[in-house]
Amino acid sequence: MKYLYITIGFILSYFITVFLGNILIPFLERLKFGQTIKEIGPTWHKSKQGTPTMGGLMFIFGILLAASVGYLILFFNIDYRLYNDVFLDGLKFFSGLLMATCFGVIGFIDDYIKVIKKRNLGLLARQKTILQILVGAIYLVAMYFVNQAETTMIVPFLGQINLGFLYYPVALFIIVGTVNAVNLTDGIDGLASTVTAVAGLGFFVVAYLLKVFSAQLMAICLIGACLGFLKWNHHPAKVFMGDVGSMFLGGMVVNLAFSVNQPIILVLIGIIYFIETMSVIIQVISYKLTKKRIFKMSPIHHHFEISGYKENKIVILFSIITLIGCLLAIFSIKKII
Repeated sequence: MKYLYITIGFILSYFITVFLGNILIPFLERLKFGQTIKEIGPTWHKSKQGTPTMGGLMFIFGILLAASVGYLILFFNIDYRLYNDVFLDGLKFFSGLLMATCFGVIGFIDDYIKVIKKRNLGLLARQKTILQILVGAIYLVAMYFVNQAETTMIVPFLGQINLGFLYYPVALFIIVGTVNAVNLTDGIDGLASTVTAVAGLGFFVVAYLLKVFSAQLMAICLIGACLGFLKWNHHPAKVFMGDVGSMFLGGMVVNLAFSVNQPIILVLIGIIYFIETMSVIIQVISYKLTKKRIFKMSPIHHHFEISGYKENKIVILFSIITLIGCLLAIFSIKKII
């Protein structure tokens, strides 16, 4: 009975996501909510043109429902009450879910413009950035009260650093940067969902070591939903998650990092997100300065594609790298407890 909330969270998130796929995919097909493939992508991606998008809605509902039910069970767990301030932990838990959902809403608007308005780039970059900053700032206001204005961050293997007022702009940068990094990672079948499932496992172990029960629940729901989505999203994908899904996943990853008070640990657990983002930055800087490209195409998963790697092989490789990052993160946590 002690970890019933974990079992229920995983089962519900997995099966709700799988079940909703049976309803949502035909619905999206009837509405002709198909993905438009960008001309700048690999030419063979044209075969994916018209694949239903916005499938992330299925795991958003899966996680929200499973996490809410699991939290009700967790609420009556004696160990949870023993280790936590119930009100503050509840505020952190549901603020995190709300924050991830708001990022999902931004993604939904972006997808809607692409699919319905036929504007392939969706929201303008500045519009998206402003909305993301607003959501991140509101979340940090909630965290200000939860953490009682705590401004210390833990740097893996190095120790604590008190940033003072700088904590908030740094935290906001981490939030917005991570959400966009996860969005970049969603470029081939099954990649973002698989990498995020592995990252969720890393956060689950970290939360277990730190005895953060609500974060354990959040992580297990994320894992279950990502695995459920893979039933529909593995190569060849029957549905894409869309920006609504990838931005929600980014919000969930950020949520987990702040739930265990370890935002900088994202550099390890989210190492693939970081590599994907850096590949784009390096590519842009290199081309602007030298008119030469470092990679055959960015983000880096496209470089591997053009180099001859099959999509499934890239997913496996990137998942292994994520697992290594998770193991390093877990080791760094064990050194401080």
